[in-house]
Amino acid sequence: MTERLAQILADSFFKILIPGITVTIPLTVLSFSIALVIAVAVALVQFAQVPVLTKLARLYIWIIRGTPILVQLFVVFYGLPGVGILIEPFPAAVLVFSINEGAYGAETIRAALESVPKGQLEAGQCVGMTYMQIMRRIILPQALRTAFPTLANSLIAMVKDTSLAANITVTEMFMTTQRIVARTYEPLALYLEVGLVYLLFCTVLTRVQAWGEKMLNRRGAQRS
Repeated sequence: MTERLAQILADSFFKILIPGITVTIPLTVLSFSIALVIAVAVALVQFAQVPVLTKLARLYIWIIRGTPILVQLFVVFYGLPGVGILIEPFPAAVLVFSINEGAYGAETIRAALESVPKGQLEAGQCVGMTYMQIMRRIILPQALRTAFPTLANSLIAMVKDTSLAANITVTEMFMTTQRIVARTYEPLALYLEVGLVYLLFCTVLTRVQAWGEKMLNRRGAQRS
């Protein structure tokens, strides 16, 4: 029994790891990259207090943060075909994860923007810089430095959240594990194994986060 289980775990490790590298990681990176663009845009709209756009941004954040991501996945993948909109599993997952994380990231970046002293905005105006130049060269770089740890934590959380994409038939490593479990009837060992693979990915990202924070702190110290 022990030899059989060891053989199953050995055979399944790379069968789980490969979808993790080819599906889970690309899904995470692509979704998070798009989410950052959404988050920065929504945060800037709120920071600038554009009347109509600010209300739309708050509505977007309210809806997305107030509904479970699993429900959002089901609405996009299983619900939209009812009105004639068909989206393949992987693009549907990217769309949902991007929109979901964009709402949370927008609040993180908005708070970071508001933490930058207002005097720096006024100083930029005094030297003749336009609003967009001030945001791009002065305010946004400082805000992103402040938001980096929280955004990095969100990225790590997204790696784990991608397991929910199995519910819309994305063949990432959790769905692969489920298929192996259905064939071998060893749920405990195999789910622990895929958990260790997730832990491995998140540990690497945690180290990258620590390195990034050191680099940003060093640059901040040099500028000051």
